[in-house]
Amino acid sequence: MKQIGQLISFEGIDGAGKSTHIAFTQEVLAQRGIDVITTREPGGTPLGESLRELLLQEKMHLETEALLMFAARREHIAQVIEPALNQGLWVITDRFTDASFAYQGGGRHLDLKKLETLERWVHPQLQPKLTFLFDLPIAVARSRLDATRNLDKFEQEQAQFFEDTRNEYLRRAEQFSQRFRVIDSSREIALIQTEIRHHLDLLLRSLDHHD
Repeated sequence: MKQIGQLISFEGIDGAGKSTHIAFTQEVLAQRGIDVITTREPGGTPLGESLRELLLQEKMHLETEALLMFAARREHIAQVIEPALNQGLWVITDRFTDASFAYQGGGRHLDLKKLETLERWVHPQLQPKLTFLFDLPIAVARSRLDATRNLDKFEQEQAQFFEDTRNEYLRRAEQFSQRFRVIDSSREIALIQTEIRHHLDLLLRSLDHHD
């Protein structure tokens, strides 16, 4: 039987450690015989990567930032996510629309109704099947940022920005609890990955029951 494509998103403030767990998740799914691609936002397409460079480095009006994020997302969905899902592939994306609500809405205080309008326009039917939110105290996240590289404009923000971003993530996790799994990212990697594997197995079992 043809595999049905699913979208899984990974979210969290900078320093939460998503990258390690994305690779692990891809490996677990591959072991289960599932074809997976990984991608990221902003980015994922040539246009999206160009916009990513602007978004992460250039100062701009808050609404310009939000609109560019969703422009990159529209291209990402059209060029990468929807074609992959239609082929039966699973897609793991490092950030999706929850990040816009957290960073532009929570961190930058853009009216959430404006973001909801953009979300309805850009992907009215598409939502992740599962969203892993890697949560940890701000001080721990800040200490994890690689001091040897140049931080982007978001990573350079003050602690209050990240508190507000984190709080909006947690609010959304409560609002959309059916798809969110909040992971305590301050623990050892092995414990986190055991929890991720558990949630993936539950998802796969639930999909089997729907076949």
